[in-house]
Formats: sequence, C-alpha cells, structure tokens
Amino acid sequence: MSPLAKLLAAEFAIVNVSRRRFLQHVSAGALVLAVGLPSSAFAQEKKYGADAMPHGTVDDPRVFVAIGDDGTVTITCHRAEMGQGVRTGIPMVVADELEADWTRVRVVQAWGDETRFGNQDTDGSRSLRHFFEPMRRCGAAARMMLETAAAAKWNVSPATVRATNHTVVHTPTGRKLGFGELARAAAELPVPDRHALRLKDPKQFRYIGKPLGPVDGFDMTTGRARYGIDATLPGMRFAVIARPPVYGGKVASFDATEAMKIAGVERVLEIPGTPPPSGFDPVGGVAVIARNTWLAIQGRNALKIDWDDGPNVSYSSDAYKAQMQASARQPGKVVRSEGDVASALARAAKRIDAEYYIPHIAHATMEPPAALVRITDGKCEAWACVQGPQLTRERLAKHLDIPLDSVTVHQTLLGGGFGRKSKPDFVVEAALLSKALNGTPIKVVWTREDDIQHDYYNTVAIERLEAGLDDNGRTIAWLHRSVSPSIQSTFAPDVKHETYGEVGQGLADLPFAIPNLQIENPEAIAHTRIGWFRSVFNIPQAFAIQSFAAELAAAAGRDPKDYLLELIGPPRRIDPRQVKASNYNESPVLYPIDTGRWRRVVEIVAERSGWGRKLPARHGLGIAAHRSFVTYAAAVIEVAVGDKGQVSVPRVDIAVDCGPQVNPDRIRSQMEGAVIMGLSVAMRGGITFKNGRVEQSNFNQYTVLRMNEAPRDIRVYIVPASYDIPLGGVGEPGLPPIAPALCNAIFAATGKRIRSLPITDDAVL
Repeated sequence: MSPLAKLLAAEFAIVNVSRRRFLQHVSAGALVLAVGLPSSAFAQEKKYGADAMPHGTVDDPRVFVAIGDDGTVTITCHRAEMGQGVRTGIPMVVADELEADWTRVRVVQAWGDETRFGNQDTDGSRSLRHFFEPMRRCGAAARMMLETAAAAKWNVSPATVRATNHTVVHTPTGRKLGFGELARAAAELPVPDRHALRLKDPKQFRYIGKPLGPVDGFDMTTGRARYGIDATLPGMRFAVIARPPVYGGKVASFDATEAMKIAGVERVLEIPGTPPPSGFDPVGGVAVIARNTWLAIQGRNALKIDWDDGPNVSYSSDAYKAQMQASARQPGKVVRSEGDVASALARAAKRIDAEYYIPHIAHATMEPPAALVRITDGKCEAWACVQGPQLTRERLAKHLDIPLDSVTVHQTLLGGGFGRKSKPDFVVEAALLSKALNGTPIKVVWTREDDIQHDYYNTVAIERLEAGLDDNGRTIAWLHRSVSPSIQSTFAPDVKHETYGEVGQGLADLPFAIPNLQIENPEAIAHTRIGWFRSVFNIPQAFAIQSFAAELAAAAGRDPKDYLLELIGPPRRIDPRQVKASNYNESPVLYPIDTGRWRRVVEIVAERSGWGRKLPARHGLGIAAHRSFVTYAAAVIEVAVGDKGQVSVPRVDIAVDCGPQVNPDRIRSQMEGAVIMGLSVAMRGGITFKNGRVEQSNFNQYTVLRMNEAPRDIRVYIVPASYDIPLGGVGEPGLPPIAPALCNAIFAATGKRIRSLPITDDAVL
C-alpha cells in the first residue's frame, strides 16, 4: 500500500450527536444524522504517517450531506468562504462522488463546532489539501448507502445497482429511483466501512478537475450575499471604539460629555484592555453605542480621551530598521548549517552581500472586521466574518465565563480574510458590550482607519545575505540572516526569535544545491501585534532569496533563469526533517521537498513567457520561484519604466504546481489575485510607526494597486498532476515570487537594484 493510501486508510471513532440540532441548520431532509469525532482524536493531528488524518477530519456523510424527499442534496461546508471558492470546491468533491446533479445541490454553512466538523480554521491554504479525500469518502459512502437502499427495495444484489446523475439504476433491468425516493431508507443504514468504499476512478470525475463558477457568484455580484457587516437583529445597537493608539497603551481618563449630546448616541463605555501579549483579546478603549454606525462615529469623534501610551511609545520604524540592520550584521541563532560557510567565504573568488527590507503590511480586507452579538438567558450568539469559528467560540466562552455549549457562532461570508479574520478580537468586543448592556444585540463595526491602525500586521523584516562564488561563478557559500519579530510575540512574552514554523517558510527548507550553507536568526523584539498574512513569512524570505539569486547571476555574468536552475540543482526529493523544516505540519513522506517540481515551474513559466525575447527600451523581464504551503510557483514579470522612474507592469506569467486540481477556475483566480496582491505589497504597501503610532490611516496613505495600474495581461499555467500525489495549497503560494520577480525585472530594465519595499520612483531612477 502506498504512503498516501495508508494515510487515507486511517481509522477514527465516530460518535452520534443531536439530529435535531443539525436539522435546525439545514432544510428538512431524510439522509441526515450529525456525527463527529471525540476530542481524543484531535491529539493525533500533529502526528506523521499512516496512523493520522490531518486536523481531526471527519468523513461520515451524515455530517455533511442531507437529502430531502424532493431529491435536493444539501451539502454543509465547514470552511470559511472569503473569495477563494471553498464553498464551491468542497461541495464539488462530495457531489462528484455522490453522483449528484450539480443543479440540484445547495450549500449551507456550518456553525462553529469542532467536535462535529473537525478543524474549521480556514488558513494555511489547507481546506482542500486536507479535506479532498475525506469529502470524497463522504460522497462515496452516501452514494453506496443509496445504492444499498435501492437494492433492498428491488430485492437484488447491490453489485447490480449503480448511482448516476441523481438516480439509482438497476443495470440489468433499467429500473430507476431518484435520490429523494431512497433517502429515508438510506438514512437507516449503517455507514459503509472506510475500507469497503468504492471511490471513483479519476477518469470518471464529472466535476472534479473541471472549471465551475462559485456557488455564491450570482449573489455576490448582485448584492444579495450576506457578509458579517450585513448581519441584523431586532433592537440591535451599533458600536465603534476608540482604541489605544499605541499597542499596550490604555485609557488614562475620558470625557464623554460632548459625545452624549449627539442625538442617537445612547451610551459610552470603557472596554478593559489586555496588556501585551494580548493574543486574540481586545486591546481596550472607549466604545460609543448609538442607533446607527454614523452616529456612533460622530460620538467617537466628540470624545476627549487622555491616553497612557505604555512601553511601546518609542517604537519608530526608522530607528527599528537600524536596530534590525545592526542585528543582521552580527551572528545570530543558527537554524541550519551545512559545510563550512566561513571557510568557503574566505576562499571565494568573489563575495557578494546584500540587505533586503520589507515593512509591516496591513491586511486591508475589502470588508473591515464586523460582528453582531447578543446574549440572552446566559447564552451567546454571534454572527461574524471570522476564519476560525471554533476559536471565536472558545474566546467568547472564556470572556463571558459561560460553558462552551452556551455559545453559537454563525460564520458569514468574508469580504476578504488573508489571516486577519483568524483573530476574533472584534467579536469579543461586541460580546463584552452586549453583556454590559444586559444582552442588547450589539454590532461592532471597524472603520477603515480602525482596520489599518489596529491590525495584526505582517512582520517587518531585514534579510541579510552573503555569498561566495568560485572562479566559474558557481555559488559555493551562502549565509542568510533573517531578522523579524515573530507572530508568537502576540501570544507569549519574551519572544525573540522566529518560530520553527516561521523559519520553515523559505529559510530552513531552502533546497539550493550549495555545499556550504548557513541560516541564522538574530533576535528581534516586537512592539506591535504581529499576525498571519497571506503567505506570512514567505513574503520577506522569498523576496530576499530570489532577489539575491538574480544578483548572483549578474555577478557571475549568467542568465538569471539558468542560474536559478543551477542553484536549485538536479531533480531530487529532500526529506524536510533533514533540514529541520516544519513542512507546514505535513507528512514529510507525502510532501517531500521536490526540486524536480520546482525546476519544472521555472522551466514552464520561462518558456511560456518567452523568456529572453526582445523588448523595447526600459522594459525588462524578471523571474522568481518559491515553494510554499507544499506547492511550487514561479513568475516572470515584464516591467516598463518611465523616464521619471514610474513602473508599470504590462504582463505577468505565473506557473503553479499544486498537485491535483479540484476547480481550475478557482486556482486561476487565486493566482491572478496573488499577482495583484503581490504587486500591491511591492509597489504600494507599507505600514510605518512613529512614537508608537501607525502613520497611515486610510487608502489615501496606505495605497493598494488600482485597476488602471493592474497588468493588462496575466497568464496562468497550471501544471497537470495525477491523483497519485496529494493536493498542495492554492490560496497563498502565488504571492511570494511576485515582489522579487518585479524587482529583478526593474534591474533588467534599468540596472537599478531594489532592495527595499515598497518601491519608490526615486529608487528606480
């Protein structure tokens, strides 16, 4: 049995839970019974190998599938939809194995409940990576239950019965029964043993691997879709909050006299804060409660607040950058060491060094954080645009001091997430205010200024690299020092180094074929909230590594694409444990570091983009490639640079090898979105601090790429893959190669090296 087959054959106990509760969340149906995993099963989630299913996955069809008497198939999606298409992808997999007619499928959103649905945190580009096979088994088991029910009704052998396109057919006679006619009888049958399931041959897939538009597409494009900010309840009130302008600060005193004079403003309350590290908890402040959001904003503007700024008031970006540079120029904690870098550098024919800088980045989701909470009879109910409903549920139970079973979290559509909405601080704020107002439903709305100035920012980073070349221009030594505050600093005190998982995002897992290589991680202390961002630490680390690779190519007088392939080396599979890499918590057996796949995306994107083609003056091509979330991506960017240093991007080519594909349409969309976001990070983004305060407040200062600045031509190449290998991530891997490919293209066009983001016109001149 292959490693993949062994992993998918893992056994899990199943326990019954309330059918009534499940039926409250889906339309009345016949094949329904909510089941889930006992909490003890989740202890296996970090184990490798054949005895573990990732993240407490459940795969009983009665968790996720309901079939009504009219034949309507209702599929429950337990992951958050934030534009990536998961509410289409997961049901596609179930429906395909079930042999359901897609036009008769409806999708509902799961409520937050880990014991029923397994892990519901939508992050790490893992929804389909982890749930493809379990959802196949759900669909196949439901199909076989329908077939068995039909066989019993006809008194024939189940082997002579097959489901096809929403009907069950007795193949010798052609007799047919619809799914709705069989659902009640099927619901009484036991779920087939996992080992007895008859999964489709991939050649039989009707939906998987085919482009399908999003199930919410019509509602999203016509204004009918409901997001967290759209939630309403009778009698609800609206709140906006004045939060400490410096992380770790608090209210010294406040005067609400003028705020209370505004008609429609009803209450002004102080929210207690959580000293750093504040984790997912509110930072505190003063809340204004009013009859609508506009009045609450006006009330907040009228507040007079004296702030105690706390210990981070001295945090300023320029000074902190200088501190990081000083750290990067000294030895740091050794993460990985092979050969003798010092000796190789000493004997090198040529030495090159460079430092790269990326500032903090704000998520700036189209929908700012918003949550509606009401508390009645000791029970809390929340509607919120969160990526982690079960985590939200746990935080609400803790802050309200009520049992977990007394908290219900309804997960709405998200108008973008990118990791920001994994942190439910804004939901806790609404709950605390509802409790203070005796259960009145409270909707907390963050303005764009709130969103930008009180975010969990992507880390700021200095990446210093040194390399030695031999007489033939080959790299014989590579030293990389990465200095950046860790996300863990938001949750634990005295964190000075990147975590195991963070250095595993391009540093520890760097597979370059260099005989002498050393990775170091000097200290960095955080002074603001650091959080997950799309691609996380891959962004600064890929920017530095792929930019430096192009610099080495120039120093050696070589073509950047050819030199990158030489650095990657020959096709080989590297066990992530050998380089002490976290491998995104995936099995090193199923997900080795495969340099052959990495080479392939480079070769494909170079060929398809016309690498080396003749270009007009002040145009250039740049290339970069990166492995992240166990997926391989490479990009070639064409730039045009104006006489005053202005940069435009006529065309981007991007190749991605994410293994087997469920919905190529959504993969293509994710790559296109990653290109736009990556260009925004490189050309427009950047959060800076002065006296502990964020200097940007809205899109006039924290700019993002506009429609007129977007590439006219984005071409996506999805590498075909068989189902013999597991799926990789999709949502995040397209982002890391964009900034370095862009900067490498600028060098090709102008001869100017860009080592600091965001790019300014002056830097290009």
